[in-house]
Amino acid sequence: MRTTTLGPFTVSRLCLGAMLMGDATPAGEAHTMLDRFLDAGGTFVDTADTYGDGASERTLAPWLARHRDQVVIATKVRFGVSDPGGEGLAPDRIRAACEASLRRLGVDTIDLYQVHAPDPAVPLEDTLAALDGLVRAGKVRALGASNFPAWLLAWAVATQDREGWAPFVSLQPQYSLVERTAELELLPLCRAAGLGVLPWGPLGAGFLTGRYRRDRMPADGRVSTAAGDLEEAADRRATERNFRVVDAATEIAQRHGRPVAQVALAWLLGVPGVTAPVIGPRTLAQLEDLLGATDLDLDEAERAQLAEPAPPPAVSPHRMLREQLGQPDVPILRRPSPGSPI
Repeated sequence: MRTTTLGPFTVSRLCLGAMLMGDATPAGEAHTMLDRFLDAGGTFVDTADTYGDGASERTLAPWLARHRDQVVIATKVRFGVSDPGGEGLAPDRIRAACEASLRRLGVDTIDLYQVHAPDPAVPLEDTLAALDGLVRAGKVRALGASNFPAWLLAWAVATQDREGWAPFVSLQPQYSLVERTAELELLPLCRAAGLGVLPWGPLGAGFLTGRYRRDRMPADGRVSTAAGDLEEAADRRATERNFRVVDAATEIAQRHGRPVAQVALAWLLGVPGVTAPVIGPRTLAQLEDLLGATDLDLDEAERAQLAEPAPPPAVSPHRMLREQLGQPDVPILRRPSPGSPI
């Protein structure tokens, strides 16, 4: 499997998401999947304390005890869990949540500790200072964010630069061929500020696997069963424009003799700034269908065919900057070195 850099790490270009491990995926099968991912060259595993109320982290622990030095392990903090209790990003809770994740994972250090979502009840500066303290204490090696809007991420990055605090090295946004809003501001910001991008939902909650058809919605699929307020709800996913994406991916998959899901992942992997999509297979068979994506190179015509049906919305000022000024992106920002005077 191909690799790339993320902050201080070298990681595989696919990240194995462990959200279902210990829940829909029993521990035995989860460990088999982890072994297969490692055998295929995968070195990057992502979880969160809230997945199964700690069950995912506990499921990873015995496997990590055998393979700790072979993988980069990422987890997250923000949402409610029974240990340490409560939710949010207050400094004391962040410190307690980190200790709880370390215990559940059975590790001394978390490689990538991510803020799972903003907490408007806590000043951002307080959260960032607490995260910096974890890095200085050796509990965490690097920091990331998830589900941040661009304005808040920019505020965080600027604050970390100004204060000399440990910086975010990554963002985990929702991003796929059927959800491309991240292209408006988040991706340009991450490219400019040097943050890696770890798309979650890269297959649109299974919509881009080829299982879904206009006349056939699998009753047990996540899109079919999702509540209306979830990102993968059917009225958001099962639209005509999104089905046209599946049509294009299916045609290209047949041409290459590959699963449809690999085509969708290969398109993401070719987007400048994307580091490693976070895949979340439930079974070993599903994992096998995805592993070859990093070796599939699409040509420009195929990429355009996939991108055409469901582009990001044309909104102001992005459309004006692109069409009138010829400015589709922003240049790399010059950032001060940690601790340097501003």
